[in-house]
Amino acid sequence: MTATVAAWILLLATAAYACGGGVDYGAGFWDLAAGGTRRGSRPRALIDHAMEPVWEVNNVWLIFVLVLMWTGFPVFFEAVFGSMWLPLALAAVGLVLRGAGFALRKPARRLSRRRLFGAVFAVASLLTPFFLGVAVGGVASGRAAPGTAPSAHVWASTTSVVAGLLAVAATAFLGAVFLTADAHRFDAPDLVVYFRRRAWCSLAAVAVLALVGLAETRDHTAYVYDRLTRGPGLLLVLLAAVAAGATALLVAGRAAGRARFTAVAAVALVIAAWGVAQRPYLVPTSLTVREAAGAPGSLHWLLIVTAVAVVLVGPALVVLYRLDTRGLLEAQTDADVQGGTRPPGEG
Repeated sequence: MTATVAAWILLLATAAYACGGGVDYGAGFWDLAAGGTRRGSRPRALIDHAMEPVWEVNNVWLIFVLVLMWTGFPVFFEAVFGSMWLPLALAAVGLVLRGAGFALRKPARRLSRRRLFGAVFAVASLLTPFFLGVAVGGVASGRAAPGTAPSAHVWASTTSVVAGLLAVAATAFLGAVFLTADAHRFDAPDLVVYFRRRAWCSLAAVAVLALVGLAETRDHTAYVYDRLTRGPGLLLVLLAAVAAGATALLVAGRAAGRARFTAVAAVALVIAAWGVAQRPYLVPTSLTVREAAGAPGSLHWLLIVTAVAVVLVGPALVVLYRLDTRGLLEAQTDADVQGGTRPPGEG
């Protein structure tokens, strides 16, 4: 029972990172696709303004996932990171470069340096979710079984590549939906149209890649395919489709802010369907939750620490996201951090 609870928490944390971090990756994707300096100046300005208050906090979910994996399911952690160390290492490098590029491009004085750091941020925002998706595909296909030697065979399969492309498309979809809502909030009708069209296009790409991925699971992972096409797995897939359709309708009107919730629901439901389809396996069909679980004492303490973290950190994250989506957070400017600046009201 303890291992099962920990596995569900791991799935929820993965969904939280896919949705929270996915919005940031998607914003970086549209930064890359914005065009030249002059043409892309307004979309990039909105992307910067929307991301700056909270862009770092979403990595908390990734750290939480890693801690859950190596503490609660060490056999699973070893199997995944041992057999797919290369794509995961590339994803980690992308995380570092992405953060550095975003942090350094704004204070850079020279245009050439701003372009360089901006390109690093944008390209890393594309490659990082791709390689993370590739790793997910390696797990879902059952190739990352315990004892598997690291090789391209584990993660360079068609299933993994489709999963990587689907991850990129899903982040682009989330980013476009959130940026459409931000454009409404900042009263920029031209950018509303700009990002609305990109939300629709990325949703179409997600739908096509999802169908391709489903066909791939039928050919290479029959266990997962069977569970996705019937029972709870099918129900979750259908609910995800409904949420995606609702998102497409909401971004077309004035209620684009509500589209953020349906977009997050669509992505989270797809991840939930994947988790349900794999039960009781973490790596189908070679490693069950019980076989991958760590020592009972470690699992009990892990759940206790998780409960404490939810109580202490959870409300703060909810308030932070709420303030950001309502436009009540503003990034610091150069004037805010210059020497001698004092808060209003101080003598």
